[in-house]
Amino acid sequence: MVYLEHSQTLSFDQERIADAQILNGDVVFRHEDALMYCDSAYFYEKTNSLDAFGHVRFVQGDTLKGFADLLFYDGNKKLARMRRNVQLVHGREKENPTVLTTDSLNYDRVAGVAYYYTGGTIKDSLNTLVSVRGQYTPDTKQAVFSKEVLLTNPKFTLTSDTLLYNTNTKVADIVSPTTIVYEEETNIYSSSGWYNTDNERSMLLNRSVVEHTDGKWMTGDTIYYDKRIGYGQVLGSMEMRDTVQKATLHGNYGEVWEEDSRGYATDSALMVDWSDSVHIAYIHADTLFTEELHYTDSALMDSTYRRVRAHYGVRVFRDDMQMICDSMVYLGSDSTIHLYTDPVCWSENQQISADSITVFIVNGTIDHAIGVGNALTVMQDTLTYFNQMSGKEITVYLKDGEINLVDISGNALTIYYPKEDDGKFVGLNTTESSFIRVYVEEQKVQRIRFTKETTGILYPMDQIPTNGDKLTLFFWADYARPADSNDVFRQVKVQK
Repeated sequence: MVYLEHSQTLSFDQERIADAQILNGDVVFRHEDALMYCDSAYFYEKTNSLDAFGHVRFVQGDTLKGFADLLFYDGNKKLARMRRNVQLVHGREKENPTVLTTDSLNYDRVAGVAYYYTGGTIKDSLNTLVSVRGQYTPDTKQAVFSKEVLLTNPKFTLTSDTLLYNTNTKVADIVSPTTIVYEEETNIYSSSGWYNTDNERSMLLNRSVVEHTDGKWMTGDTIYYDKRIGYGQVLGSMEMRDTVQKATLHGNYGEVWEEDSRGYATDSALMVDWSDSVHIAYIHADTLFTEELHYTDSALMDSTYRRVRAHYGVRVFRDDMQMICDSMVYLGSDSTIHLYTDPVCWSENQQISADSITVFIVNGTIDHAIGVGNALTVMQDTLTYFNQMSGKEITVYLKDGEINLVDISGNALTIYYPKEDDGKFVGLNTTESSFIRVYVEEQKVQRIRFTKETTGILYPMDQIPTNGDKLTLFFWADYARPADSNDVFRQVKVQK
């Protein structure tokens, strides 16, 4: 039952307000553990309800207080309806209480829920949240906001249509399309997950996006993101894109550190370098690392460049060259690709192999490649005839995407098939020299230049010795060559 505790005056007016006690002056009501204060009131004892007017104060226990101009209270339903200049304060003053401000608030004491539907604000020690509709549960400190939700934090703003928020943990549960904006720094787009507004850690689901103003962004099935330290962990269909460097890193698992733009991908890892729109590079390996390095150039200018490292099972497809090896390093400082451990490159009908190979890129196009140690280049003339050159070092030059010159130095050996003007084979020519230069046009050997110390033998086609048509280092691994951007994922072991 609702009890009248105090009033300066009490009167009745059956004609104007039937069955109501008219109370004025320091009116106080009590219902269970709640007290209600006001300047005046109508008390309906039969229906266990009241209307309170002027300086209304609703107090429940020692942690919940409500203020309003009007209060309509139903003791049977335990429902308090506060109107005009409403403020609900939860928590002790010394503990930075949560304050809910609105013009119309209902507080259901049975469910323990306060709710508004004409616009309201909840403010705690860290954040301010505004929405058209909302509800707050004091026992759990959980709030639900809907329609035009705005969360304001000293570091960021959050906008959404629906948001769950806990004033104790400061965690916002994302349940609808939500945008978090760090001014001139970072934008986060998510429709599912949670964001801890205190420590700035989050778990973002459903292909959420973390985007930075410097042109970098990442997405994935699940993102664990720590904004404060600039760290992200991505699981499932990861994509990290750098729109300035024009490179995208893919994989089913990856991590990124915003400092120095470091990151790696594994499990179906793929890097797509689209810095040159004509020659897009697709790089696959078990694990791919990318980072920005800082250095001072010859003009004493501070500069940065990108370094990419690929480890184990490296396969690269470009339309002007395809590559495989066990590990690779790309240096943006001089646009070079370094291939290590059983590297093989292909361009047109030519294969290049060595202990290590360095590929030089100029203006987005491969300019030349250098193979060092057990270097071999093979040029297929027909299905069964291969022109071959080996040495300690081989340099292959390209022009307009095609090989036009090959230099072999250090114990240079060649096996090639010279032709008549009508295209008929003359025979098999074997040579040995300290240096050999091969001129190529339209994927065919046009002429070869030797040093004076060169020795060689020309065998007629019908007198070629058994096994005399292959150099010691010869192998042809066209079957392992990446055929297109999807073929980089194929696992092939080269037999030499």
